[in-house]
Amino acid sequence: MSLHIDISIESQRLFLVSSDNKIVVTYSVSTSKYGIGEQNGSFCTPTGQHIVRAKIGKDQPINMVFTGRRPTGEVFTEELKVSQPERDWILTRIMWLSGCEPGINRLGSVDTMRRYIYLHGSPDSVVMGSPGSIGCIRMRNVDILELFDLVPVGTIVSIT
Repeated sequence: MSLHIDISIESQRLFLVSSDNKIVVTYSVSTSKYGIGEQNGSFCTPTGQHIVRAKIGKDQPINMVFTGRRPTGEVFTEELKVSQPERDWILTRIMWLSGCEPGINRLGSVDTMRRYIYLHGSPDSVVMGSPGSIGCIRMRNVDILELFDLVPVGTIVSIT
């Protein structure tokens, strides 16, 4: 059975959907606090058709901190957050998205992959269900762990 991912910016929900269009699981997410948009430097969440281009972090512990898609060796704690309050925390797993629509979310100044847009884990204290990211789709760590194991690279991701 093939699966695809539908992300609703309006409802701040991610739906994992089967090939017969049945919802397998729903997750609360957090998209960009700057709204929707595809332009590089906008810090907005891009819309349209994407694929999971890469999955990063397999076998890393929950709350592993990533910078530049590499584990830093740090495991997130609230004390670490207090010591670095401006840091954008990317934790546990990364699913790196690539746009499929040239001129909309692929190539040039609208390229989702070059903008480093991910599905990724976040600190447990981050509010889900309302916009708060700087472009990525934030998820609870337990949810990104589950989703990471359920979908392969190449999975279609539709963001509306």
